[in-house]
Formats: sequence, C-alpha cells, structure tokens
Amino acid sequence: MGSGPSRRCHGGVCRSEAKLDGKTVIITGSNTGIGKVTAKDMARRGARVIMACRDLTRAEAAASEIRQETGNENVVVEKLDLASLASVREFATKINQQEGQLDILINNAGIMFCPQWKTADGFEMQFGTNHLGHFLLTNLLLDKIKASAPSRIVVVASLAHESGRMNFDDVNMTNNYSTSKAYSQSKLANILFARELARRLEGTKVIVNSLHPGIIETELQRNMSEGCGFTYTCCKCCFWCLLRCCGKSQYKGAQTTIHCAVDEQIEGSGLYFSDCVPKQPAPQARDDEAAKRLWDISEEMVGLKKD
Repeated sequence: MGSGPSRRCHGGVCRSEAKLDGKTVIITGSNTGIGKVTAKDMARRGARVIMACRDLTRAEAAASEIRQETGNENVVVEKLDLASLASVREFATKINQQEGQLDILINNAGIMFCPQWKTADGFEMQFGTNHLGHFLLTNLLLDKIKASAPSRIVVVASLAHESGRMNFDDVNMTNNYSTSKAYSQSKLANILFARELARRLEGTKVIVNSLHPGIIETELQRNMSEGCGFTYTCCKCCFWCLLRCCGKSQYKGAQTTIHCAVDEQIEGSGLYFSDCVPKQPAPQARDDEAAKRLWDISEEMVGLKKD
C-alpha cells in the first residue's frame, strides 16, 4: 500500500448502475464539493439535474463543466438561498409550476462552524440553513415528490450528530452560543427530520434516508477560523490531523449520497447510512418524541403550522 490517508476510513462506493433517464433530481448546494460530484453523477446517469444554489455565477460555471464532461445538456441552475425563507418559497413555487415531476430531492447544502450569524429571518445560521431551510423546502415540494413516486429524499447529515443535543428551550442558542454545539444540533435535527418525515410518508412509496458522508475537505470548513472558540492555528491543526487520518476525497465523500439516491436495493426508509450501508445513529437521533417535537417547532418557525 502506498502512503497517504488510511484506507480503512475510505470504504463505501456506490455500485449501482441505475440509469435516471426521464427523472428529475434537485441537489442543493451543488456548485462545489460533494454536491457537485453528486450532480455530475446524476447527469451521467441521464437525469435532468436542477442545481439549487445561492451563488449563481459559480453554479453556472459548475453546470457548464458538468454539461461538457457528461454530455448531458439537461443541467440547469436555479437560485436558492436556504438562509432566507422567502428565497425557499420562491424556488419551490417555480419548481412546482415549471417541473412536471420531482423524482429525487437531495438536501446537501450546509454551513459549518460559523460565528453567531443570523439568517434573513433571524434564526441561528447553522440551524436555520442546515435544518429549517431544508425542512421548508422539502415540505413545499412534497406533493410533487409524492406524485412522482417511487421517489426519494436524501438528507446529508453528519457524524457530528453524535455530540448533538436538541436545545428545545433555545434552539437559536441565543444564550451560550457555541459554533460546534450549534453545528452538531443542526446535524442531529437533519436525522430527526428524516426519521419523522419517513414515518409520515409510510405507504406513499417515497423513501427518505439520511447519511454521514465522511470527513472531507470541502468549503464547508471555510468559516472555521472565524467561528471556532480555539485559535485559528489550533483549529487548522486539528482539522488537518483528522483529514490526514480519516479523510475522504470529495469523490468518495459523495458515494453514500449517490447510493441513497439511486441504489435499487434500498427499500427501508428513515434509516441512517455511512459508507453506503445502514448504521445505527446515536440514541438521541432515534428519539421519536424528539423528532415529533422538532417537527412541530419547525412548522411554527417557518410558518407551516396549521391552525
């Protein structure tokens, strides 16, 4: 074996050769990192790929590259800022009006270890972007996803959920804000959301699963120097040590997302995957009461709560 990161942490490659001709896929945050790798894979399989991104300039450049490399011209870019509920609603309205079907929704975008920023609607940035934005997006697109069944919803979470706790009394962490705790809470929320959504969609032929992609060097860490409670040097050193020991390439990091989106053998819903196989998440991610409570709170926060 050659030098480089340990191969023991690099397992899991999607083996499915499923074609997606005639299918429509939406991927959030797909202009870079594992989202871009996923978009390229979906395009190679023949899907109509909608890249839902905040930065249109970079997204158009990525889409052009994907079209050229895959030969699939049916790769389009649409504006979506998950940190703005208005943007989410505008995007969903456009998709519902213009798209005849939606076969796969991949909630990939995320933000990590940022300072105590707020979304356009005043929510803590990591919870607001990683969870609430995707929660609203998925619910607004749900009728079209159900009408396109068999269909799938894939939620990119993280191993960080294991240290996460739902702070229901202060989900915005107004008091005692911590970059890492806020991130872990948002990733725990991802898994609880997928679990509760899967329960609500039983019998609809819509499969919902969450996943941990692995430790990967992507732009997700771009706020680390500003947001960490440690010094930049310490943060950078710890991150690179983790990456060196356990890191995956962006290609390998996208494999579990792709597997959950296309593998024909997957029948279970509400599962959590790592390295392309189901794994048991932390106990707090299997708490059905917490999942229901999170759903109710999220409905209220994004304005979906029914009287």
